[in-house]
Amino acid sequence: MAVTSVRAPVRGVRRLLPESPAQRILTFATFANSFGGGMFTTASALYFTRVVGLPAGQVAVGLFGGAMTGLAAGVLVGRLADQWGPKRVHVSVMLSGGAAISCFTLVGSFWSFLAVSLVAGMIIPADVASKAPLIRGVSEGNPTVFIGYLRSVTNLALALGSVAAGFAIQIDTRPAYLALVVCRALAYVSCGLILLRLPRITATAERGKRGWAALRDRTYLSATAAHAVLSLNYAVSGFLLPLWIVAHTSAPRWAVSAVLVLNMAFVVLLQVKVSRGVHDVRAAGRRMAWAGTAFAAGLMLMASAHGPSRWVATGLLLGGMAVFALGELWYAAASTEYCFGLAPAHLQGQYAGVFGLGSGAVEAVAPAVMSLLPLGMGLPGWLLLGALLLFVGLGSGPLVAWAGRTRPAV
Repeated sequence: MAVTSVRAPVRGVRRLLPESPAQRILTFATFANSFGGGMFTTASALYFTRVVGLPAGQVAVGLFGGAMTGLAAGVLVGRLADQWGPKRVHVSVMLSGGAAISCFTLVGSFWSFLAVSLVAGMIIPADVASKAPLIRGVSEGNPTVFIGYLRSVTNLALALGSVAAGFAIQIDTRPAYLALVVCRALAYVSCGLILLRLPRITATAERGKRGWAALRDRTYLSATAAHAVLSLNYAVSGFLLPLWIVAHTSAPRWAVSAVLVLNMAFVVLLQVKVSRGVHDVRAAGRRMAWAGTAFAAGLMLMASAHGPSRWVATGLLLGGMAVFALGELWYAAASTEYCFGLAPAHLQGQYAGVFGLGSGAVEAVAPAVMSLLPLGMGLPGWLLLGALLLFVGLGSGPLVAWAGRTRPAV
């Protein structure tokens, strides 16, 4: 009985994992990296301000500079992954990330912080661009569903990492924060070491060959633009809502955590199911239209939380997040199909780097957009933001189809 009771949970866990050994390895590597990311993202601002002693404005400048350097890094590293092999390049990126993040333990001034930020800011875009051909190589012809699975794993790991960071924040000492930075560096290194078990994935592009096909592909650029604008949805949950709930509604402060947990639960439980059926660009266009509609509706509900009583405001926020989270699921599935379905297999890294270029630029300006529109203008700002996401969501499918009529051969 004892043996059976132990083996039953093990079999249950195995059923949650992909059947392909290569996909399992990538899943474990993704979990390790995302767990470290959850810890660092949750506590990094506190580390830089409370331990290093930097003003919040200087921290923002350093992180913005890192984000800008990362835009070019993603495109270049994606091209290297095509030409040198994604496994080799992605492992190198992970090990470099460990080295870069560990340098944050040595910073003591703004200029040293800025120098490290400029290097560390290149890691995440390089991670995304070099991982794309790796995913394509192990996804067995269906990257959209596998990426939906990885996204669920990533969100679960981020949440657990945030919980772990909470203990260090509660302790609130220099060694506790330093331990989080070291753990983030070790997560990068662990991810790289796990990936060494992957079989070799052959380089798909001719080494040293010049030319940027992705930058001449109007179809791909149109999909990139639509994806980039709609990526503003991430700043709604990560930046806008906490400030809106605390400063502009009568909802209790715990509602901040409640809406974020609800968003995470939707992704973890439903992303794989929602990603099924998105097998071509036409289906992706429909999902983008659904996403834009859900974003607009969810924003209107959350905007309505300004004014009503405590519990009505809380209900509007939770209901709005439920609708908004559905849009996020549809958006993620459609974006994946755009990123992979429109990219030539032998240039996946280069194309993924360009795909991330647009969303990276929007991510850098998203806090300013949220501050200017919903937080600065109130209800009119919410309406403008919702109209923008609705318009782009409804128009992305026709735009990509129009651009595809004159698509060049690559």
